[in-house]
Amino acid sequence: MTYQLGIDTGGTYTDAVMVDSARRIVAKCKSLTTPFDLTEGIEQALDGLTGIDLQGIGLVALSTTLSTNSVVEGRGSPVGVILAGYKPQQVEQSGLTEILEDKMISIIDGGHGATGEELVPLDAARLEKLIAAYQNKVSAFAVSSIFSIRNPEHEIKIRELIYDISGKPVACGHELSNSLGAPRRALTTALNARMLLYIQKLIDSVESILAKKSIHAPLMIVKGDGSLVNAQIARKYPVSTVLSGPAASVIGACALSEKKDAIVVDMGGTTTDICVVYKGRPDLCHDGARIGDWRPMVEAIRVISIGLGGDSELRFKAGLDISERRIVPISLLAHQYPEVLEKLYAQYREGPTPRNNRFAVQLQMNRILIDNLDPTEREVWESLVQGPVELDQLAITNRMHLRALARLERLGLVVYSGFTPSDATHVLGMSQHWNNEAAAIGAKIWARQMRHLYGFGNWKDDDPVSPSQQIFDTVTQKISQKLIEAGLHQLEKLSEAQTGKMTNILADIILNPRFQGSGEPLFELNFSRNHSVIAVGGPAADYFPDVSKRLGVDLVLPEHGEVANAVGAALGTVVQTSQINVTQPEFGVFYLFHRGQPMRFSNLQEAVNIAENMAREEAESLAIAAGATRIETSIDHDANHVKHDIDGELFVSTTVTATATGYPKMIQPESPVGPD
Repeated sequence: MTYQLGIDTGGTYTDAVMVDSARRIVAKCKSLTTPFDLTEGIEQALDGLTGIDLQGIGLVALSTTLSTNSVVEGRGSPVGVILAGYKPQQVEQSGLTEILEDKMISIIDGGHGATGEELVPLDAARLEKLIAAYQNKVSAFAVSSIFSIRNPEHEIKIRELIYDISGKPVACGHELSNSLGAPRRALTTALNARMLLYIQKLIDSVESILAKKSIHAPLMIVKGDGSLVNAQIARKYPVSTVLSGPAASVIGACALSEKKDAIVVDMGGTTTDICVVYKGRPDLCHDGARIGDWRPMVEAIRVISIGLGGDSELRFKAGLDISERRIVPISLLAHQYPEVLEKLYAQYREGPTPRNNRFAVQLQMNRILIDNLDPTEREVWESLVQGPVELDQLAITNRMHLRALARLERLGLVVYSGFTPSDATHVLGMSQHWNNEAAAIGAKIWARQMRHLYGFGNWKDDDPVSPSQQIFDTVTQKISQKLIEAGLHQLEKLSEAQTGKMTNILADIILNPRFQGSGEPLFELNFSRNHSVIAVGGPAADYFPDVSKRLGVDLVLPEHGEVANAVGAALGTVVQTSQINVTQPEFGVFYLFHRGQPMRFSNLQEAVNIAENMAREEAESLAIAAGATRIETSIDHDANHVKHDIDGELFVSTTVTATATGYPKMIQPESPVGPD
C-alpha cells in the first residue's frame, strides 16, 4: 500500500500523520518543535509513527505555521530592501519601517510608467554601492520597482547585479503579485525575503531526515491557498506559505468532520486562525489575507489570523491583556529543564519583580545576526548553550548582560519564558502533558506580580486556581469576539475600523446579555444554525466548549483534530494560476501586460485570445513544475466597464485567469517480486 505522509511544523509542536489510499489515518504522532535545530523535532515525530513501514510512503507533504508566526510576531531574518522609483511617502505607506530599520531601506532612481515605458534610467552606480554595503549584514534582498508588474526590466537587472556581487537570494515584487499597489507590493516582497532563511532551513531539515530514513518520495509544501507546490518553488517564494498551516488545518478539519458549512478555528501555540467554509470550500482572498496587522499581496484562504495561542504572553495593559508575542510556557520550560523548578520556588520566597518567571533560552541559529553581534552580546549568546538563564539573577550580577540579552530577544535569537494560557489549563487540570507543579508555582508568582506591581486582581495569596480561571475566561472571551468579527468580515460591507467598532457592540450584546430596559428585548442575535464551529489544534478541546456555550453554536471536536494541519497537508492537491491583464488606456488601443515588455493591439478580441493562450500555457507549465499530474485547466474573465454619457458602456480592462489543477505525483514503493 502507498501512504501519504503529512508533516506540520508549528511554533510548539511538530505533527506527523500517515494517510492510506482510502484517506484513512493509520498513524499519528506529536513531538515538541525544536526551533534551534528543527531536525530533532521532525525526526522524533516520524519515529513516533509506530507499526508503519516508512518505505511505503509515496508522497510527503509539509505545512507550517512558522511563516505565519514570523509575520504576526514581526520576526524574520535581516534583509536589505531596494526600491526603484519609489517616493518617500510610498515607503511610509507600505509599513516597511515598522518591520525594518530605516537604514535597511533604500530608494534608487528607476521605475516604469503605467503602460510599461521606462520613466527614469536605473542608477546602477549607486546600486552597486548599496549591494556592497548590505551584503554582509543581510541574509537576503527584497527588490521592488514602480510598475514592475507592467515591465519588470529594472527588478530583473537589480536581481542579476545582486547575484553577481553578493550571491545572496533575492525576492522580486513582480514574481509575487500581479496587482497594482506599489507600497503593499514592497511590503510583500520584504516579508518574502525575511522568510527565505526560515523556509529554507525547514525544507533542509525535512529533506535531511527523509534521506536519513531512506524515504525517497517527493516533498511538497502547502501554500496559503491550501494547494501544494514542490520544495524548489517554496524555497524561492516562501511568502506563498504564509497561512500554510491555517490552510492545511481547514482542509484537514473539513475532511475529519465531514462538514460542508462551518467555521473552522485552529488554535495553536502562537495564533488562532478562523475561516468560514461554505459547501466544503473556504473563501479565497485574492487581494491578500489579513495576518495580524498585515495584508501581504498573497492569494490565500480568507482567514483571520490573530496572535492568540496557548503560548501567548500575558501582560498588564489597562487590565489583563494577551500579547501577540509567543513565549515559552513556564510548565514547558520546567518539563525540559527540571532545575528551573527550584529557582521558581526561590523567586516566590522573594519579593515580586517584573522579571519573575522570566528565563531566556536560545531560539534559532541565524549566522548573519550572530556574526553582527557585539562582544558582550556574543558572550551572552554563548552562555545560553549551557541552558536557561534567569533574568532575575542576571539583574543582580550583570546589568550589562541583561541589556544584551534584551537585544538578543528583539533580534529573535532568544525567547523568554513566562506564565501563559497553556500554564493556566495545567493549573485547572485540563492539561497534563508538561510540569504541573511549575504551572502552579508560576501562577502564584504571576498573580503576585499583577497585584503588587500593577494593582490588578484581588486573588488570595497562595491561590493558583483563581487567576488561572480568570486567564481562561479572558481567552475564551477574546476567541468569541473574533468569531463575531469573522462573521462581519464575511459580509464585506464594513471597513476595518467599522468592523472593529461593530464587533465590540455585538460582542457586548451577545456575550453580556444584561437587558436594562423594561419587558423583553425586541431582537436577538444568533449565529447561523447551519454553521457549526469545527475546533482543531492542541488547545481546542480545552477552550472551545466554553466558547460554544458563550455563543450558542454547535461545536465539533473531530477525532484527530489535534493533528488536523498534518492531515490537510497529506490530502492536498496542486493548483497553479496565471493572470494576464488587458487594458484600454486610450480609445481603440489595447495593452496586454505580462512578464516582459507590454504588447499593443488595435483589436480587443485578438488581445484577449492571446492572453487566454498565454495564461493557459503558463498555468499548466507552472502546475507541472510544481509537481502535478492529471492536470485540468479552466479560464475565467474579470472584466471592468464604465458607462459613458456619449459612447455608452466602455471597456476599461479585463483580467484573464487560467487555473490549472492536478494531483501531486507519487512514487510507487517497490514491492517484492513474486509469481502472478
